[in-house]
This record gives sequence, C-alpha cells and structure tokens, in this order.
Amino acid sequence: MNLGDFIPYLAPTVVLLLILGSAIKILPEYERGVVFFLGRFQAVKGPGLIIVIPGIQQIERVDLRVITLDVPDQDVISKDNVTVHVSAVLYFRVVDPEKAIIQVEDFANATGQLAQTTLRSVLGKHDLDEMLSERDKLNEDIQEIIDSQTEGWGIKVANVEIKHVDLDESMIRAIARQAEAERERRAKVIHAEGELQASKKLVEAAEVMSAEAGAMQLRYLQTLSDMSTKNASTIVFPLPMDLLQNFVKNPLAPTVSPKKPEQQD
Repeated sequence: MNLGDFIPYLAPTVVLLLILGSAIKILPEYERGVVFFLGRFQAVKGPGLIIVIPGIQQIERVDLRVITLDVPDQDVISKDNVTVHVSAVLYFRVVDPEKAIIQVEDFANATGQLAQTTLRSVLGKHDLDEMLSERDKLNEDIQEIIDSQTEGWGIKVANVEIKHVDLDESMIRAIARQAEAERERRAKVIHAEGELQASKKLVEAAEVMSAEAGAMQLRYLQTLSDMSTKNASTIVFPLPMDLLQNFVKNPLAPTVSPKKPEQQD
C-alpha cells in the first residue's frame, strides 16, 4: 500500500478528530457546565471530563468563585438634604448555575445594576451622620436587600462594603466647625463639673475645720511653712491666734490706760 491509498480516508479522519475535539470538554473544580439538549435544559455537569454532542448539545460555563464587583460612584441625597458621592464594592457568587443562566441574561451586570439602585435607596433614608458613623449597619442592610432579590437568580451576595463617602468642600468646612464647637462645649462642661466638685470639697473642709478648734491653727501653720519654702526672700511674722481673737472681740479697746492729769489746788 502506498500513500495514495490513504488520501481518501484522510479527510473523514480529520473531520472526525475535529468533532471529537469539540465534543470533549474539561471543566476545572471551580466551574460547572449548564448543558442544553436541542435548546432545552438538560443537566448541570462538571467538574472534570464532559462529552457534548456538537450541534445537538450546547454548554454554558459558570464560574462558582466569589466575584468582586466595584459599584461606581453614586450621587446620593441623604435624609437631611446633603448630597454625597458614595462608592462601594460587592462580593457575590453563583450557588445555582441553572438559575444564573436561565433566569437572567447577564447575572453579573444585573447584580451590579441592582446594587447601584439599592445603594441609593438605602442611603437616602439616613442622615449624613448615620452614613459616617453607622457604616457597618448600612452595609448589612444593603447586603440583605440585594441578597433577597438575587436569590431567584441563583446568586448569593456574601458582603457589601461602602468604600468612600465624599463630601463637598463647603460641607467639610461645616462639619469641621461643628466638631470644634462640640469640643469647646465638652471642655466647658468638664471645667464646670470640676469647679462644682472642688466647691463641694471646700465646703466639706470648712465644716471639718469649724468643728475642730485646732484645725484652723494647723492650717495656718502649714500655710506659713509653704510660704517660707517657696519664697525664700519673703519674711513671715507668725501672729498668735489668741491675739487675733482678743482683737476681734474688743477691736476698739485700748491696750494701755492713759493717766489722768493731777488737779492743782
């Protein structure tokens, strides 16, 4: 047999090899194949080796890994009529390949559009302060709403994170002034509370000193000691307390009685 005898069989062999090559599909562990038989859903196959009859069966590959989707900046008007620019990131994955292919045309695009509308709707119901301070709660609310609506598409939303809440320059200055006023208010309140506590302690100290006769004298001596220690150039003359008490009792009494002049005969 020569080479010319194989030429009539060469073309059918090539066609058969091409058909077998297109019929064999290998799916990795993270992919599933949705198989259609003459346009009707047949089964979800994979991972591993799959045989698909060309022209009769069709296959749609679906990735089961978590997909990260950036939600572009959205102009949101808060409940207190403040315009902010908000961006977020969405994490989701396919849990039912059949629904993800049959129920929606492009599940990734549909989920992204739903995330944008839900983000504007949820944040519009809250004040600016809540957007800045209660971000975790807002993330949970948005995630629950999106997940409940994508359940019919075979999509599970794992998490939603608000990345940025951008404000206008005028609003940033207003918030800075508000924060400064709040700090001043707290400082005044703390100072007033300190004065109140100090006055109460002074009243208690005065009551103790008034009840003990020697407490005031001890305090007087302690004050003299402090003055002599801190100011070395100051001369301190101790004044007995008994002398002060006598002076307070008889402020106009003379200390020496004057002599009467003698009468001449």
